[in-house]
Amino acid sequence: MIPPRKPPTMVDIAREMGVSPMTVSRAFKADSLISKETREAVLEMAERLGYVFDSTAANLRSQKSDFVAVTIPSINNANFADTVGGLSDRLAAHDLQILLGYTNYDMQEEERLIEQLLRRKPQAIVVTGGKHTARARRLLETVSIPVIETWDVPAEPIGHYVGFSNSDAIRQMVDHFVAVGYRKLAFIGGDAGRDTRGSERRSGFIAALQAHGLDDTRLIGAGTPPISMREGAAAMARLLDTYPDTEAVICVSDLSAFGALTECQRLGIDVPGRIAIGGFGNYDLGEICVPSLTTINAFSRDIGEKTAELILDILAGEKPVRNIQIVPELILRQSSR
Repeated sequence: MIPPRKPPTMVDIAREMGVSPMTVSRAFKADSLISKETREAVLEMAERLGYVFDSTAANLRSQKSDFVAVTIPSINNANFADTVGGLSDRLAAHDLQILLGYTNYDMQEEERLIEQLLRRKPQAIVVTGGKHTARARRLLETVSIPVIETWDVPAEPIGHYVGFSNSDAIRQMVDHFVAVGYRKLAFIGGDAGRDTRGSERRSGFIAALQAHGLDDTRLIGAGTPPISMREGAAAMARLLDTYPDTEAVICVSDLSAFGALTECQRLGIDVPGRIAIGGFGNYDLGEICVPSLTTINAFSRDIGEKTAELILDILAGEKPVRNIQIVPELILRQSSR
């Protein structure tokens, strides 16, 4: 059996170059005590030998890491992927990477991940949403690093937030639908409670209909979040069976709205002639399907980019505005008037 190769060390680089291991170490830390030429020569030798700098040991000594911790509820949601992409791209330009935790819309899992991530001494932590378990909140309140809540406007922000009111965003769509003449509106979403942002969209739908003096009881649960296209289609079938005179339906996401649209097409129901459909998230899918989907653009990539800029400003010693409000945009397309 061939023994595993021993990876090259700083001592190996020093030996090859005829310098001290301390010089090599300083080169990797961009220490001002060594010249630019020496640093470049050390890095070139490291590249030739296949040396990989061990940042873990350096971080233990300096008590600083080179990453930002991030929790998201879903890894296959295009909106959250865009947010992580915007965040990652901006941070990478400053030699910071992200360490990602996936909560699956479970606040207990979020609590566990927050504890694990904080043990690794991140430079900052970014969490999705403004609602957490009591223990998760205590963990975030007691750390000395920037804490940014995203995709929400928390009632009691822990540190900073970059987000919007999910309730108000849906009210935009309800107000428009009512203004153009729809009166019998329904909502398709996940079971209340697990997805707090989805629950707020549902609450916004109810509050808007109450403000207009309209029936607010046409609420169809589509299962445990995240809601898929398949579940959106099944929910639409139940809606049509339960409330066959519904004139418009607002879905918790574009994925569920696309499922609802395909169910209408399967049944030969004209959209928007017989029933209008609206979604949330401005997915590419909603723009290219036929008919295209009316939706809410929450500017998901902007959330990530602005979060990164906020973190970088704080780490640079600046005192930026604590909270950044995103203003979602109603996009009218072919699936409604």
